[in-house]
Amino acid sequence: MVTVEDVRELALSLPRTEEHLIRDRVKFRVGRIVYVAFSRDEALMGFAYPKEERAALIAAEPGRFLLPVVSDQRFNWVLARMAALDVAEMRELVVDAWRMVVPKRVSAAYPQSER
Repeated sequence: MVTVEDVRELALSLPRTEEHLIRDRVKFRVGRIVYVAFSRDEALMGFAYPKEERAALIAAEPGRFLLPVVSDQRFNWVLARMAALDVAEMRELVVDAWRMVVPKRVSAAYPQSER
């Protein structure tokens, strides 16, 4: 099972990432754009994910992934159950979410092999 500490270690190693505690929720962002956030009980991790691909992700693994609340469905966002993630999958999801919010040149400078 993945913990918030596992995600924190990875996220803070990514260029331009800042951690914030907002309304008792841990969030990681680049500038003003949040790319990973946790539920208050830290059982769910929300992350940036292309809207057009999320239905397929959720349909493929409904026990692992779910839609955000209705008001957040307008954003590029998906939720994952922390207990269902392994470290390798978490690393891929977090790095891909980070790549969605940083400038292309910053993303390109981050080695693919570190995923």
